[in-house]
Amino acid sequence: MTTTNTDNQVGSGYLESLQKPASKNNGSTGQAGSALGKDAFLQLLVTQMKNQNPLDPQDNGEFVAQLAQFSSLEGIQSLKESVDGILTGIGSSQALQATSLVGRSVIVASDKAVVDTTKSFNGQVVVPSNITEGKVTIKDKDGNVVKTIGLGAQKAGTADFIWDGKNEKGEAVDPGTYTFSAETKVDGKAKTLATLLPAKVNSVSFQNGSEMMLDLAGIGKVGISKVTTIGI
Repeated sequence: MTTTNTDNQVGSGYLESLQKPASKNNGSTGQAGSALGKDAFLQLLVTQMKNQNPLDPQDNGEFVAQLAQFSSLEGIQSLKESVDGILTGIGSSQALQATSLVGRSVIVASDKAVVDTTKSFNGQVVVPSNITEGKVTIKDKDGNVVKTIGLGAQKAGTADFIWDGKNEKGEAVDPGTYTFSAETKVDGKAKTLATLLPAKVNSVSFQNGSEMMLDLAGIGKVGISKVTTIGI
């Protein structure tokens, strides 16, 4: 007598239908798809056991492989959810830390700074290699030179400078926004050097997928990665 394994064919057909990817026209979300996968897994387990032909049962190895496949997919989904949760937590932590910067002073690469000329102003110049001379030129909002500060010989690194808030005549100037430029000479030719200046953080802005931005007094918006030092 010939036995046709119709029950096993039903089980296999059901398995294939579960393994086929959802139609592109299906409006289900990724989360719904994940939930369906869990339910389908249980239905598959019960259906295959109910429809096995006693004379020709499904191979154990094949069934175990199917279980492993579904388990792997479930594991990947769980891992993704865990990673998403971790990234969300990190983003929240960074946002909280960034808001604590409001009202504080930071050091950032810039050529402008709001200066309270009633007290000493401290800045830095980035020196890429040893120099024998250098200078910092300070200009007011109208572009007039207010003061020139000599740097002298400097080793590679950063060179500090201090401005007392006075002009070349020794007269106190008004508080406000000033422009700083630094330069040295290499083989007799002028070479511009970057300046690191303090600025007060007015506010912090956030945008998904983008770097947090600091709104700095006298400078404007600057990425938090541009900050070299956080002051008080």
